[in-house]
Amino acid sequence: MSAVSAIRPVPAATRVSPAGTGINGPASTEYEVKMHARRIAQAAIEVLAGTRPVQQLSRSLDPKCLTSLQHRAALTRAHTLRSGNGQARHHRNPHVRSVHGCAVSETVYEASMVVNEELRSRAVAMRLELSNGAWKVTALQIG
Repeated sequence: MSAVSAIRPVPAATRVSPAGTGINGPASTEYEVKMHARRIAQAAIEVLAGTRPVQQLSRSLDPKCLTSLQHRAALTRAHTLRSGNGQARHHRNPHVRSVHGCAVSETVYEASMVVNEELRSRAVAMRLELSNGAWKVTALQIG
């Protein structure tokens, strides 16, 4: 078997252009944005749980969202310490169950997610804007 025959072509639905936008039009871009929103939502809940440092989201969130998430994580930690149980029971095993996205324009998307945790489910909403070839969250709400 030659090296060339061992390489399988990538299905058109999963190919992405070098610039990072889908080559198959808006559906590819929407899929890309939804997957990016899913990763950010998962990471944001992990920040609140104290299992991920907020600095890991610095490239994905604008400064206002990053500061807000950092403040909320500090409040969550303080509440956990005050409650006296010593362990954070909130935000255990978060898993993004569904992602819904809506294109506001070619460079702006809004997404909402449902995140299931051990004790509850919560909603996450965000606005993503294309800036310098990368999607950046400019508004983040975690219920």
